[in-house]
Amino acid sequence: MEAILGNVIADCNDETELQNFYAELLGWEKCALFERPAVRSSGGVVFLFIEEEDYVPPVWPEEKGKQQKQMHFDFQVEDLPEAVKRAEALGAVKAAAQFGGERFVTMIDPAGHPFCLCRKWPARRFSEFFLKYKKQHVMREQFLQ
Repeated sequence: MEAILGNVIADCNDETELQNFYAELLGWEKCALFERPAVRSSGGVVFLFIEEEDYVPPVWPEEKGKQQKQMHFDFQVEDLPEAVKRAEALGAVKAAAQFGGERFVTMIDPAGHPFCLCRKWPARRFSEFFLKYKKQHVMREQFLQ
């Protein structure tokens, strides 16, 4: 039986600010869920924001002994440079460390969460990349055994 993703919940220091940021960045509808600010995609994915009094933003890249990120989002965009400018205008900043070259840019949202804006790949090209990656991963695992 396959589980279906319900909601993604992000802790933060200002739930309304983060709702506004992601609504504008992604073009998603503002809504409320469980009496909390949220955004919803046209496909039904919901990001819910919960304000925590003792929220500590994660450090990225990770540093030993510091607050670690729990996860991050990759958003595929048609025009990467334009998406970066838009994110910055909305309050995000480019992460000091960048590893994506021309493929993706790591950003930090207003609450300190890292996320990546990724150059959108055609579905076929992504499938070819994924299959190549999977084959390399399987070969590596077999080698290590």
